Amino acid sequence: MSSASEFIRVDVNMTTCVGIARCGGCVRVCPVSIFQKNGDAPAVVEKNLDECILCELCIQTCKPEAITIRKLYEA
Repeated sequence: MSSASEFIRVDVNMTTCVGIARCGGCVRVCPVSIFQKNGDAPAVVEKNLDECILCELCIQTCKPEAITIRKLYEA
């Protein structure tokens, strides 16, 4: 699952992600509510993507390679 804004692209690797019930870290730690619950999978809230402050708390909290954030403005 991936979502993009003008500035960033957020990918949730559902093969690596263990879900909301077993983890849910991305939903808990994101200070700008990029993620929300969608059953047992995290969903990216498109309208909030431009609010991302690139703190990477979601990346640090979740399993390795479960979430990636790509800056679209960098070459």
